[in-house]
Amino acid sequence: MKYVLLTLITCLTSLLLAQNTYIHCGKLIDTKNGKLLTEMTIVVLENKIIGVEKGYITPRSDKDITVDLKTKTVMPGLIDMHVHVEGEFNPKSYTEPFKLNDADKALRSVNFVKSTLMAGFTTVRDLGGTGVNTAVRNAINKGTTVGPRIYSAGKSIATTGGHADPTNGWKKDLMGDPGPKEGVVNGADECRKAVRQRYKNGVDCIKITATGGVLSVAKSSSNPQFTIEEIKAICSTAKDYGMHVAAHAHGDEGMKRAILGGVKTIEHGTMMSEATMELMIKHNVYLVPTITAGKEVTEKAKVKGFYPEIVVPKALEVGPKIQGTFAKAYKKGVKIAFGTDAGVFKHGENGKEFGYMVEAGMPAMEAIQAATVTNALVLENDEIGVIEVGKLADIIAVDGNPIKDIEVMTKVVFVMKDGKIYKQ
Repeated sequence: MKYVLLTLITCLTSLLLAQNTYIHCGKLIDTKNGKLLTEMTIVVLENKIIGVEKGYITPRSDKDITVDLKTKTVMPGLIDMHVHVEGEFNPKSYTEPFKLNDADKALRSVNFVKSTLMAGFTTVRDLGGTGVNTAVRNAINKGTTVGPRIYSAGKSIATTGGHADPTNGWKKDLMGDPGPKEGVVNGADECRKAVRQRYKNGVDCIKITATGGVLSVAKSSSNPQFTIEEIKAICSTAKDYGMHVAAHAHGDEGMKRAILGGVKTIEHGTMMSEATMELMIKHNVYLVPTITAGKEVTEKAKVKGFYPEIVVPKALEVGPKIQGTFAKAYKKGVKIAFGTDAGVFKHGENGKEFGYMVEAGMPAMEAIQAATVTNALVLENDEIGVIEVGKLADIIAVDGNPIKDIEVMTKVVFVMKDGKIYKQ
């Protein structure tokens, strides 16, 4: 009896001391239903949404906080499915592995993740670093640093000489023979071991480089680099450990193998054929376009000395095609998940992707849904991507109306993540 009374007193005290936040929204995007609502109030308690009501509701207590966003458009926190928080590409990127320690990468990433959050991205999926990305995730979760919620893939998995082989282009006595621990595999058994090693390292998902790539010091941008048996071994093992697989892919054959092998998302998808688009629809695989990265590498390839000589022709070949492929895939009916490849370009400029998507033919509302409710579905997290009672209080606001002017998605003026205001 004494214990019951103590519990009741504790609960009543908590309720009396609770401080609600009332957010008055001039416009509110209902991402679940694709509707733009007007004059709404969101009520937040701690890290959860406890009310979404029509009109501007007056706080019920003097302790409550009111946030005036009556001239703004409010929506759920944005989700970017393809970032690299450990760095930002520059002419020195290819010598950094010989100069920077993990501590150096971690410390500079603090600014990158903060910029990402301030741009309205409250959740991101990091698709490949050295493992520092996982440590940054942990630091954010513990409150040591400020940034978005991170789903980390740790170190990407490649084949020997493949796009994410970390010693491509090094002198022979330094090149060595990296293996599954370093994310380099050959054969199904090594593929399984690499996935299990990443699980041991604490990752959330798996990233493979199914084809050649642009920025690696290797000749091909698009050749297939895994057998279908290897991809199946990765995907089945990842499934056993509760993880999904993302596949970097520019070339069509590598994409087909990745889809048939069981991946959940195709990153970039540059040279995707109509037959592969149909395959993606059949197997419920999402395309993550990364148009902004395509634009960036095209421009930087024209700057003498920015990339190594072997990279330049690949950038000029692949970069200009990504937006056009996205347009065809969207029109065909391929499911689109928003992702930018931030780190190839400056962190915090992720919002540019919306403009490129709309320019290619996707309606503004659908582009915003791709970055919210769709990405939440891919991540299998039903607490984000929507503004509803019981969901996490990840809430942002922009100046103007993005349905009429998508460029305002680069002008985020309010950021709340997990019930805490970071930008106002």
